[in-house]
Amino acid sequence: MDRVVYDRMAAHDTTHWWYRARREILSDYLARWGKVPRDARILEIGCGTGHNLPMLAQFGDVDAIEIDESAGAFASERLGKPVGTSPLPELEGVAPASYDLVAVLDVVEHVDDDVAALKGIARALKPGGQILITVPAHQWMWSAHDVVNHHKRRYSKKTLIAALDAAGLSYRKLGWFNSLLFPVAVAARFAGKLMGKDDSDDSPPPKLLNTAFEKIFGLERHLVGRVPLPPGLSIIVLAMKP
Repeated sequence: MDRVVYDRMAAHDTTHWWYRARREILSDYLARWGKVPRDARILEIGCGTGHNLPMLAQFGDVDAIEIDESAGAFASERLGKPVGTSPLPELEGVAPASYDLVAVLDVVEHVDDDVAALKGIARALKPGGQILITVPAHQWMWSAHDVVNHHKRRYSKKTLIAALDAAGLSYRKLGWFNSLLFPVAVAARFAGKLMGKDDSDDSPPPKLLNTAFEKIFGLERHLVGRVPLPPGLSIIVLAMKP
């Protein structure tokens, strides 16, 4: 990702509505559907500034990987131990069959070969282990935001399932999320394109709007995995070796 993306993440990952509500949704999703064993070993790949690590630590002992040096240093302070730097798909130094849960949260869209990446992640799983995956949705929503984030693709359910199948992974609880605000996002994205406005600045909106968006998005913690949501900005799934 461009340096500015990491800088904004470090500045806003505790206050921005998207980060805050998404952590609540992921926490509830894992608690309800993850079946993570007590004292689980957990690895987050592509942890950025480490803003998800305290949430994941509710479920077990967490390790992390981040290939950006500055973001990794920030994450190491939050985690209280060194963050690894091994890139996908090789994950050099990560012992096979060593983790109960691997989290790749908006990560595989950054990798040239997503199938190879998923296979590499699967090698790190213990028998019965799971991969928590989130990805951005809808290739037709491609914009400057994807460019500065160095995305290779956005996903549909069909293309994500195809990647999971090609990697030899089964899956469950695959569905949309960030659906309640999807119409607002689509309108803003197309308005920006018509006006020639760059949408790559993901700094928080004004405080009242930030709070409103967090509350609306946060409502999905009660819905994701329980009911089929309409199309959203993201897709979530739990994958595992058959």
